[in-house]
Amino acid sequence: MSVRVRFAPSPTGLLHVGALRDALFKYLFARHCGGQNILRIEDTDRSRYNPDSEREFIETLRWVGIDFDEGPHVGGPCAPYRQSERKEAGIYEPYVRRLLDEGHAYKAFDTPEELAAMREHQIAHKLPVGYFGGEWRDAPPSKVEAAEREGRPYVIRQRIPRGQRIVVDDVIRGRIEWDSDQIDDPVLIKADGMPTYHFAAMVDDHLMGITHIMRGEEWISSAPKHALLFDMFGWERPVFVHCPVIVGNDGKKLSKRHGATRVLDYMAQGFLPSALKNFIALIGWSPGDDREGMTERELIEAFSLEGLQPSPGRFDIEKLRWLNGWHIRRLSVAEFVDAFQGYAREPYVAEYWTQVAEPQPEAARKAGEIARMAEAVARDRGYAERFFALAQERTTVLADLPDVCGFFLEDEPPMDPKAVAKWLTQPHAPDLFQFLVQNLFRMNSEAQCEAVLREYAERAGFEKLGPVVHPTRVALTGKTAGPGLFELMAVLGPARMEPRLRRALEIARSGS
Repeated sequence: MSVRVRFAPSPTGLLHVGALRDALFKYLFARHCGGQNILRIEDTDRSRYNPDSEREFIETLRWVGIDFDEGPHVGGPCAPYRQSERKEAGIYEPYVRRLLDEGHAYKAFDTPEELAAMREHQIAHKLPVGYFGGEWRDAPPSKVEAAEREGRPYVIRQRIPRGQRIVVDDVIRGRIEWDSDQIDDPVLIKADGMPTYHFAAMVDDHLMGITHIMRGEEWISSAPKHALLFDMFGWERPVFVHCPVIVGNDGKKLSKRHGATRVLDYMAQGFLPSALKNFIALIGWSPGDDREGMTERELIEAFSLEGLQPSPGRFDIEKLRWLNGWHIRRLSVAEFVDAFQGYAREPYVAEYWTQVAEPQPEAARKAGEIARMAEAVARDRGYAERFFALAQERTTVLADLPDVCGFFLEDEPPMDPKAVAKWLTQPHAPDLFQFLVQNLFRMNSEAQCEAVLREYAERAGFEKLGPVVHPTRVALTGKTAGPGLFELMAVLGPARMEPRLRRALEIARSGS
């Protein structure tokens, strides 16, 4: 069997983690099996459909690196791939007519008021809530025809058989059974003529040859209705796979407080697509061993339905940050620079830091820092690769790079007041900086920089290098922590070190 799966979003909002995992599992499964991954837009709810959301879904998945073999943006043999267009093409009409003719569906003319009264009665008498037939399920043809002549609006509902056990085999949960008397008759065609998900998705799954229906476990309650539709048409059922929900580390429903945001927000924060895919894939799925850091190729090779777990998958933002650092360190220096430059060019990055991220206006400054660093990197790529190489081990997300290594690009980097107070007021600081300025001509490599600092330490009578290293680091970077001092001095070079050391000398003299 050639595997065919579909990611079928209803583009009414933003792409979040749950939908991304849904798309990723299908992508990995299709690629593992050498099958086809299909994008289908389920836009039958025209009152909520948002074309901007559809564009965001496609562009976000492109950024993540999830591609499709068929879909509205690439075409394919089952076009069109938007359900509204399929409805206009008359694709669904013969199938709903067939259900009506064979008695598997019926027209229901209930008014909103009648439906509300039915629901109130069911709740008041502790009855199952839903539409179980009313006066229309078994209404004689004459009554239905009279209602139609009057022009009364109606929906078309599926006639769920009564007195049966409905069985669905799920890959993750095994055999699941329902009493058909407890299943309500779902709407297949709305009063405006548009098909509902219950109907259009199943017809499309058959016509598009979908072999596996992979979706969230919230759809388990709909599985018997969907399985029955396949049976009513005499079609072979696809394989049902209901994936577990995603929760936070506290076991509660995933929300923004757990770090769950719009997928594009992760891009704007500087997470790599490879890391995000790695992280999302491991929420509710296991490769069968203790691996965590995995490349896309490794994910595809390892992915199987047997690795899906029935228990809720946990979203851990700290694990995502760790994995992002792991993926950053797997890049070559040139790839690392390219990743940052590509990140800085993404239009949403500036929007996120200036309008979405909190707290403002502190967050807004990040956008400017990222843009300035990107411009500087473009001006001197060779220099950038040298200091990016030092920053790579210390970088968790790309947005941190201005903080991690921005001092390489400023003649007078901002100084931490506490660092200044502690180290630039040391009694020997003026003499140290004067010595370094005088010996800059000798500091063109790591070894030479180290030799000069050791020479001063010995001359000043310091047994350890700390009293020399710390003031020098603050003078050159404005900070007390960062890459190895001798390495960063070699990258800066004498010309860039001189104005920083002279500034530190002035501060040291004024504070001594």
